[in-house]
Amino acid sequence: MTDLRYPIGRFQMEPIANDEHRMQCIQHIADAPQKLRAAVRGLSDQQLDTPYRPEGWTVRQVVHHVPDSHLNAYIRFKLAMTETEPAIKTYNETKWAELPEARTAPIEMSLTLLESLHQRWVLFLKTLTLPDLQRQFNHPEHGLMKLEFLLRLYSWHSRHHVAHITSLRERMGWK
Repeated sequence: MTDLRYPIGRFQMEPIANDEHRMQCIQHIADAPQKLRAAVRGLSDQQLDTPYRPEGWTVRQVVHHVPDSHLNAYIRFKLAMTETEPAIKTYNETKWAELPEARTAPIEMSLTLLESLHQRWVLFLKTLTLPDLQRQFNHPEHGLMKLEFLLRLYSWHSRHHVAHITSLRERMGWK
């Protein structure tokens, strides 16, 4: 049986070998807002409040989580490009997803936020070169991390959470 936590598989870090691969990662990020919007199109409040897996977040929580996470990533990119190995702040994504607005707010605000954020983020990402992706930031739990890792991670993350919703729709027979 497929692990419902990882419908597209676990994240695996592979170096970004060339500009074509870099642009493929950026395209995954660019496509995320429209794919997330399509994944939730037509869902009722009851469906939005359905966990994508047993003991998992609801679809609504997933939708609100994506811009929360991507805002943090965007800021990390900007810090790493403007400072020398800046220290970043972590956040507790599980606790953020449990906050009242993440559990109950209409999803449209997060879909719109994600669209605006990604327009700006993708414009920024397209200016980065392969050497830029070697710049680093200091993560308090993991030490120095390269932007290359972050780009690959968010290329995966953009597809990962959409797949949580689309695989739930498929399993539940929601059209």
